[in-house]
Amino acid sequence: MSVATAAPIAAMVGNAPIAIGFGNGIHAPAGFLAATIVLALFALGYSSMARHITATGAFYGFVSHGLGRVVGMGAGALTTLAYVVFEASLAGMFGFFAAQFAEARLGLDASWIWFSAAMLLANAVLTYFDVTLTAKVLGVFLVTEVAMLLAVAITVVTGGGGPEGWSLESLNPLGAFTDLSGTVPDPAGNGEVIAVAGSAGIGLFFAFWSWVGFESAAMYGEESKDPKRIIPRATMAGVLGIGAFYVFVSWAGLVGTGPERSIALAQDTASAGEIFFGLAEQNLGSWAVVLFEALLVTGAFACGMAFHNCASRYIYAIGREDLIPGMRDTVGRCHSKHASPHIASFVQSVIASVIVLFFFATERDPYGQLFALMAILGTTAILVVQTLAAIACVAYFHIHHRHPETAHWFRTGVAPALGALGMAYVIWLLIQNASFAAGAAASDPVFKIAPWIVGAVGIGGVAFALVTRAIAPERYDVIGRIVLDDSHERA
Repeated sequence: MSVATAAPIAAMVGNAPIAIGFGNGIHAPAGFLAATIVLALFALGYSSMARHITATGAFYGFVSHGLGRVVGMGAGALTTLAYVVFEASLAGMFGFFAAQFAEARLGLDASWIWFSAAMLLANAVLTYFDVTLTAKVLGVFLVTEVAMLLAVAITVVTGGGGPEGWSLESLNPLGAFTDLSGTVPDPAGNGEVIAVAGSAGIGLFFAFWSWVGFESAAMYGEESKDPKRIIPRATMAGVLGIGAFYVFVSWAGLVGTGPERSIALAQDTASAGEIFFGLAEQNLGSWAVVLFEALLVTGAFACGMAFHNCASRYIYAIGREDLIPGMRDTVGRCHSKHASPHIASFVQSVIASVIVLFFFATERDPYGQLFALMAILGTTAILVVQTLAAIACVAYFHIHHRHPETAHWFRTGVAPALGALGMAYVIWLLIQNASFAAGAAASDPVFKIAPWIVGAVGIGGVAFALVTRAIAPERYDVIGRIVLDDSHERA
């Protein structure tokens, strides 16, 4: 479930070419390696907390225990916002790719809104039932897209590399901080050269962006067997597994296509996908290109469904605390048979549908605006919360001195502290490169108000906690404190 939120095929086909063409050039794989190291440091502390705190509202509970209920409520509000808009964002991507595929391969000319609506409906239906049903559906899609990307990458290795050799320099971690500059041959093969330039910050930002959602493993603890053992392992395996996969596949795509040709192709969105599509056709055949296009559709669907589950569980986690009387019996209630947060899931479906319909009614582009703008909005919120979670880990073990048997100077101290610094750096990268990431949508009013929305939601959560503490202290005491082993972690 957590790996599906990272959407590996979208990360490679969508983000890697941007890092190559406008970021750190041939060192884009090193950018993914640098992101792996930073996120692994973060995950060391995060998974250590997961051994003691099992809560559906993972970030919400972790930050509440480490930094207090007031900050925790702000973190819970921001995380809910992020996952809520991520589903709408992926509905835009799915609708865009599905409409393109249907027209090109099936001869069906239909508006993207119908495909997006079908995705939202499918998410609502599937998540009504036990979580294992969703996991099985996502598993099929995820395994297929990972297998396809690995197949292309392996053909590069077994085929002896690419036209310019192996380019092992692409894996030098220091290269992640190198700006792209120089000239490369025109991919048209006319003998001319084109000047290229990029910023390492852009490459690093898109590398980190490719991991959004990996932390969601912790929110399934209450629905898993032996969560104290499974969730920490799943979190670390997810970070390291995704990282190794991204580094290998991005490097293979670069090598197989040729570093200079990859940079040239990445300069144009119309040809950027050829870094992987071209290899697939060259090494596997034309059928692989068709399958690649189909997997972009199913990958977007899987990612959207995973985020629907995330959003539903956060709405449920906050609702069951009954901070506003009546929430426990509505969005905070599980299905009696399937144990799914079915009412919270329905609420999430309604919110996501309203967002999607707004973008459709205002004639905005499903990919360039709906996907891009909601992804940037959600990423901004989740990066802030990740930073707070890393700091909360240090506070939980070393300031509040909880569970000294687990506390360790590096694993729960230095590592999450470095992870917090890394997350803060990525937030700075986002601020610096948000307009570039938004592309043509940077002039959209939604883009301009996005930071204000994040600020308002975060401050609103803090204000709500402060008001609750003043007028209903008994409710305030419950904020972020409902966990699987309630009596053990209540204080």
